[in-house]
Amino acid sequence: MANSTEGSSVNMENQHGSTATKSGTRFESGRGLDVGTANLASSIQDADGNVTIKIQRNAFIDIDGDQYTRNMLTKLNVQYVSINGKMVVIGDPAFELANILNRETRRPMKGGVISPSENDAMPIEKILLENLLGTPNFPNEKCYFSVPADPIDADFNIVYHKGVFGGILKKLGFEPKPLLEGHAVVFSELAEDDFTGIGISCGGGMFNICVCYKSIPALSFSTARGGDWIDRNVATVLGIKASRATAIKEKGVSIVSPRNREEEAIEIYYRNLINYTLEAIKTRFESSNGMPAFPEPIEIVCAGGTSMIGGFIEVFKDEFQSIKFPLQVKSIRHAEDPLFSVAKGCLVAALSDA
Repeated sequence: MANSTEGSSVNMENQHGSTATKSGTRFESGRGLDVGTANLASSIQDADGNVTIKIQRNAFIDIDGDQYTRNMLTKLNVQYVSINGKMVVIGDPAFELANILNRETRRPMKGGVISPSENDAMPIEKILLENLLGTPNFPNEKCYFSVPADPIDADFNIVYHKGVFGGILKKLGFEPKPLLEGHAVVFSELAEDDFTGIGISCGGGMFNICVCYKSIPALSFSTARGGDWIDRNVATVLGIKASRATAIKEKGVSIVSPRNREEEAIEIYYRNLINYTLEAIKTRFESSNGMPAFPEPIEIVCAGGTSMIGGFIEVFKDEFQSIKFPLQVKSIRHAEDPLFSVAKGCLVAALSDA
């Protein structure tokens, strides 16, 4: 599948499983949606196999709603909406403004699920998803959306979260289909291995793990630690805002060779999180009944925005060597497109279903 990050506007009825746009492009039936704590990403495939992916930061910030500010935002083409009498900037511009103003962004999601402390979370998510998905190709077009597995280290389940996003997608005209996030990584990255192996989605709110045999999940769970956990801890030890820690992390750090105190803090917490994840997989595998006997060594594939820091796979391999893993592993590698892997996996499921 070829990739593009530019979206298209779909506006004509479905004919024989695909839909034409004004430009003549025909799209296959079915969408993929990665519902991430840090980012939202949608995916759709045209009749020639080209995949179009749109991505938007899952954040917002409220600002003073005077006329001057409104005029400046309009002039700069910065999208904003009015919610309960407040001016709200959403998506990527919100993150940029937060760093300029030395403020934290507000997050519709926290710890991998819809935030219980953000009253504006659901209307913001509806706006962001409407921007990403547009209108369905036809009524009740299937949209597979990622959901986290139940966490092993936090006392909550995903029932409410899954219901909220399913409801938003229904209101937008789609038929929602939930898919475990780690399972989506397997669909996206392990086709050549008969969808057998371990997919790990390294997200902002959680790490999601799925052990699959021939596309069937044998073990799925999540841990309530991710990129946000790193940012919070780095911010605490350095005495800075979490959004500033995020910006430092994303500007080109390598956790193999940290160059200063800030990068050393990031490296320390990355190593801790990777080791924590591997120990969790080991413990869960050894304590679970009915695990498949894999006939051959398997692959571990890491995806997600938190895995995109420099040196991630090298550190992952290093920490892997320090534990006695219960499975034979032939390789540990990055997803082809780590940031888009979950969205692409959801699209694979949608196209198969269609």
